[in-house]
Amino acid sequence: MMKLYREKDKLWLLIWLGGLLLLWGWNLLFLNKPAQAKVQSGLLNTFFISSLVIVFSAMLGWISGVGSYFLEKATSKIPYLTVTFFLNIIRSVPQIVGILVGYIIITVMIQDGSLSSTFYIMIIIAFVISLFVFIEISDLVRERITYFRRRDFYNAMLVCGIPEWQIVNREILWKNSVAHIFNKLIAVFGITVFLLCSIDFIVSVGLSTSVSAVNLPVTLGSLLAKIDSKQDILAIGYFITHPGYFPKLFFEHLQGITVAFLIVFTLLCIYKISNGFARRNEL
Repeated sequence: MMKLYREKDKLWLLIWLGGLLLLWGWNLLFLNKPAQAKVQSGLLNTFFISSLVIVFSAMLGWISGVGSYFLEKATSKIPYLTVTFFLNIIRSVPQIVGILVGYIIITVMIQDGSLSSTFYIMIIIAFVISLFVFIEISDLVRERITYFRRRDFYNAMLVCGIPEWQIVNREILWKNSVAHIFNKLIAVFGITVFLLCSIDFIVSVGLSTSVSAVNLPVTLGSLLAKIDSKQDILAIGYFITHPGYFPKLFFEHLQGITVAFLIVFTLLCIYKISNGFARRNEL
């Protein structure tokens, strides 16, 4: 029991995968084929974009974190101040606002005909989101370097002639910070799902007249904003005043309830997985 408690991240990972599998089986039996195809496409697109954001954020975070560290030690301070200036600009822009501007640019490219492939659209969306998320990885990298730089082994390796870039990348980030970075990437996945669903929902309900959801990949957020999903969600309110309507929710209003459940269930599981991983590795 204690071992299971320490490995809560694995338990919640199994719960998440089991929940997705159970929900898929239920939809296979009771959800109509067109709606089922939409839900599956939205789920896969959401997870694909979120996974790409993890990759892009890790790369940008490592480049900016390590790069700014070495630029700070350089003789000329102009490159370091320039990089810090741009990082602070990105940090000051609200994530939702920045991503929404990116969506507008993507839509302009689609209307001009310079961007038509759904695959490339999802890659660009992932890159836009990572531009406003990677700062957390960059800050973590700088914190880990600053923390270990105070240790005796850092100066000892320098005295032994080991290049500093090797100490930073291999000894600090790879050997002593992989668990911290991996835990942060888990959180980035959850943040991306939330931001992606929020932006797609905003775009789909028409709060931005410059962006058309028709040209964008289907995600859980855009599915939740569709009229049939909205009606399914409103049926929950009807059930509160008419308890006998409860069984029909899982048969006649399955699309909207499925999409809403997938978003909430995924965010909850990612939160639990991240906390469990941090406790197990004593981060």
